[in-house]
Amino acid sequence: MDADGVFCDRLIRDLKKAAGAVRHAEDVLVVTHIDADGIASGGIASATLSRLGKKYKIAFEKKITEDTIAMINGSTEDIVWICDLGSAYLSEFKRPEIIVTDHHVPDPEWVSRQTSIEDFDNVHHLNPHTYGISGSYEVCGAGMTYLLSKAIDPDNKDLAYLAVVGAVGDLQDNRESKLIGYNRAILLEAVSEGDIVIDEDIRYFGRDYRPLAQFLQFSNDPPIPGISDNGPGCNAFFSDLGIPLKKDGELRTWRDLTPAERETASGRLLSRISEEELRKRLFGEIYTITRYESHTGLRDVKEFATVLNSCGRYDDASTGLRICLGDMTALEDAERNRSDHRKHISSALSYIKEGGLLRERRFIQYFDAGTEVRETVIGIVAGILLNSGDANRMLPIFAFAEADDGIKVSARANRALTDRGLDLSFIMKTASEIVGGYGGGHKVAAGATIPTGKEEEFLDIVEDLVSSQII
Repeated sequence: MDADGVFCDRLIRDLKKAAGAVRHAEDVLVVTHIDADGIASGGIASATLSRLGKKYKIAFEKKITEDTIAMINGSTEDIVWICDLGSAYLSEFKRPEIIVTDHHVPDPEWVSRQTSIEDFDNVHHLNPHTYGISGSYEVCGAGMTYLLSKAIDPDNKDLAYLAVVGAVGDLQDNRESKLIGYNRAILLEAVSEGDIVIDEDIRYFGRDYRPLAQFLQFSNDPPIPGISDNGPGCNAFFSDLGIPLKKDGELRTWRDLTPAERETASGRLLSRISEEELRKRLFGEIYTITRYESHTGLRDVKEFATVLNSCGRYDDASTGLRICLGDMTALEDAERNRSDHRKHISSALSYIKEGGLLRERRFIQYFDAGTEVRETVIGIVAGILLNSGDANRMLPIFAFAEADDGIKVSARANRALTDRGLDLSFIMKTASEIVGGYGGGHKVAAGATIPTGKEEEFLDIVEDLVSSQII
């Protein structure tokens, strides 16, 4: 299946121009983000350039800083290709021949300052927002990077599965419990290549490696009464259904269930939830990568994305890149990262819950983790907490952690709030700039960095902005 007809003519034209620039370059600097979407983007860009025989270097960045901007502007490579980053800082880039494949809200100052065709030619800006497409749930950074890769060479369709990993890692399938928009078109290309299989199933994380009881016990998005955070309840659930937890002495996973067992268990789980929106979040599409074996941590797209996230968040994005490029020797290093990731997330949640750190104001909730939670995972912790029973799902959550350059702030909200007018990207950008920082992102998830000591002032501004947006 060829999805080219899905994409707008202006995007196709811009992709062709950027593709031509890459083909004519002798060397390229790739700058990409450290999360799953960014590492998948880096994998796509790296594979594309390698196949072209281009010389290239790759730099992983937590965020765009003054040093990052200086590195980009001072680069001697023919092209700088920025993936899953850059759109919010377009007005800061001064050198020619920059390509940005991103999905975050673009820098409004850059657009307002364009005075001639030549100004636009300085940057090949490939971002769904400029084509009237959502960058929050219709296409991700890896998706835009893939579209450029395919424009460079149609044979790069075999990289579509990495764009799917990036989209799921960025939670873009959560809105409809499946991928939609440009993401859907890219997904169907991966299916046509034989790299991904689409099924419908329980959408909890860990189907390939968590023992059955733990698969349900440690999942709470959405929570299931009597099951979530209830080990004995999970054991009783499978016992009542006559589904053994072990086979030949080995603990079984959800993937190990027979189709009949899985159908029975899924139906019983859904029967415990009365709210239709929660049922939709529990059961929907899942994506399996056919080239990997079960129990590698790479066969399920969610688990593949978590492997990449765990590498990037623990200062080892290069290991995630090696996996994207097919280096299976990197799995041992990745497993150490994944183990550290699980432990840190677990301890972070315990620290916040047991310490009673979550606070509520009238329109927002927040917590300050100080140095106890890594700045690279504070957003993940905030998202998990928001979807647990320990937070108010009807309030956006703002999380603080100390960083080398100030205080990192991550914000998360549920779709019901964004449907009522909440835009965290605008709020984080506006509030952070007022207190001397910077920020941006998406309506449902955004981040900022602010000066130390400005937390309370920032929260006051945020609350005013939230109250003015929500209808």
